[in-house]
Amino acid sequence: MSAVSNPVLSVIIRSKNEARWMERCLKALAFQRLQAIETIVVDNDSTDGSWQIAEQMGARMVRMPADQFSYGRAINVGCAVARSPVLAILSAHCVPVNDLWADYLLGALAQSSRIVGVYGRQEPLPDTPDFDKRDLWLTFREDRVYQRRDVFFHNANSAIPRAVWQAHPFDEDIAGQEDREWGQRMIALGHSLVYEPQARVYHQHGIHQGRNEARAARVVRVIEHLNRRQRT
Repeated sequence: MSAVSNPVLSVIIRSKNEARWMERCLKALAFQRLQAIETIVVDNDSTDGSWQIAEQMGARMVRMPADQFSYGRAINVGCAVARSPVLAILSAHCVPVNDLWADYLLGALAQSSRIVGVYGRQEPLPDTPDFDKRDLWLTFREDRVYQRRDVFFHNANSAIPRAVWQAHPFDEDIAGQEDREWGQRMIALGHSLVYEPQARVYHQHGIHQGRNEARAARVVRVIEHLNRRQRT
């Protein structure tokens, strides 16, 4: 993976101890049909060699100490150093399925100036636990969806124009669900979101981390807050 002088797409990858997946993710990006891609890894104090793998494969590296981390801040820090007009956001453990992932993200955004964000399909792997397989299959369907009221958005696999991010960065203070909060703001402003099922990635552990109760409680508190805000 070599440096790109004039990138068309910047991919911001959030990572913490993702050595198992980092090489696969970066190789999938290197094999995209679109070659004008810069890759930026925002690493949250990894101790398993994730940093070294990404650095050896040519990614631009940004350190984020654990005491400064929030999901929204990690994305904002990566976006701030990106150089392209479109910013893709990808979790390090999400691996693009084929070489057209980037093309489909860019194509979805290009359909209309009203569309300010696109997110893609997440598919399980054979060894993904059944709870996570179920949730992925039920959440990410085969039909493209244009959202004018639904605020759902998912930053494990998404893209937004750089100009939109500059005007509307992600909330750095909430404990997760920064993607849904951002989607809520965009819909309230009269913009649209689009779900593009052809922008596909593999996501081994799914979107709900199995049945992690502590994570579920944190997510529920944030969504309750967002629901109250939406009603008012």
